[in-house]
Amino acid sequence: MKKKFSKKWKASKQRRKQRKYRANAPLHLRHKLLSSTLSKELRKKYGRRSFPLRKGDVVKVMRGKFRKKTGKISAVDLKKLRVSIENLQIQKKDGTKVNVYFKPSNLQIQELNLEDKEREKVLKRKNELKKKEEEKEKKVKKNAS
Repeated sequence: MKKKFSKKWKASKQRRKQRKYRANAPLHLRHKLLSSTLSKELRKKYGRRSFPLRKGDVVKVMRGKFRKKTGKISAVDLKKLRVSIENLQIQKKDGTKVNVYFKPSNLQIQELNLEDKEREKVLKRKNELKKKEEEKEKKVKKNAS
C-alpha cells in the first residue's frame, strides 16, 4: 500500500484505510480531524453539530476518569490528534503533576474562543448558507402545494 497521502480518497469501510488516512494527513487537514461536538445551546445558535477545537475553547469531558469536568483548552497537539485541558492533571509516583491528553471525540464544546475574526466569519458563513437552504425549501413546498 502506498504511504503517500491521497487527496482523492473519500471514504472506506476498512479501518486500516481510515487509520492510514488520519496518520498520513497533512497538518492543514489534521485540524479538521480535531473536531468535537457542540453543546445543545451552541448547536441552535450556530446551526452546526461539530467544530474544530482550538486553544482557549471551554470544553466538557464526556468520557473517562475526568467525566463531567470542564476546563479551557491549554494545548492542541496536531501531530498526535489530542488536546490537553487546564487544571486536569494526573499525579505521577514521584509527585510531579502531568497534563492529561484527551481525544476530541470524548469532549463537548461548551464555549467557543471567538478572538480570531476568521473563526467568526466561518460560523456566520455556515449559518447564512443554512438559512438560504431553508428558505429555498420553503419556497419549493409552497410551489408544490
